[in-house]
Amino acid sequence: MLTMLALNAGRVVAFDELIDELWGEAPLKNARNALQATVKRMRKSLAELGLERHDRELVRTVDNGYLLDVPEGAVDAYRFLRTAERGAGLVEHRPYEAMGTLREALAMWRGPALLDTSDGPWCRAVALRLDEQRRTAREDLIAAQLQAGEAGAVVPELKQLLAQHPERERFSEQLMIALYRCGRPSEAVDTFHRTRRWLDEELGLAPSRRLHHLYQAILVQDPSL
Repeated sequence: MLTMLALNAGRVVAFDELIDELWGEAPLKNARNALQATVKRMRKSLAELGLERHDRELVRTVDNGYLLDVPEGAVDAYRFLRTAERGAGLVEHRPYEAMGTLREALAMWRGPALLDTSDGPWCRAVALRLDEQRRTAREDLIAAQLQAGEAGAVVPELKQLLAQHPERERFSEQLMIALYRCGRPSEAVDTFHRTRRWLDEELGLAPSRRLHHLYQAILVQDPSL
């Protein structure tokens, strides 16, 4: 419940939305009372942490729902998203600043998104989106490192990331560029063929046009690389 309220910081979450998330398609007969009991326990836990006070309610009952009375900036998920977005915008022209900003964003993580929260559909969807944004931030950080001339430094990490996420063509693309810039064009070509085979065998897909163009550029030693 706290996850839902925190990820809607400063906004009312309706009773019905909370009940659906917490108890799914088989809600309790007295779901509203159970919801109130849950809020009571949550307020007690927050008070033990020194966050909920008598003179200022952190969790407020508003109209037909509850509201967590904090700004978005108090929630780490929102801080991560804003910081990662700012870092991504710096990659092309200010790569060193981008690297610092993106590392700051990634340092906020301690494990999978929303670990140990409810298994409700809303939380699952948000967790998937946050984990995807985390991988994107990692890609943006590597792009900044490549822009800053650190091709050799990113090769080991990219090999590991590609082994973990063979479906992400951007990791393949970045590894091919890094290997080529390190004077290892044959390994860059091998990376393309491994990715092509994996996409074909596992997903029935061909490499993207972007990845194929990069492969062709490596074969002809395009100076733009």
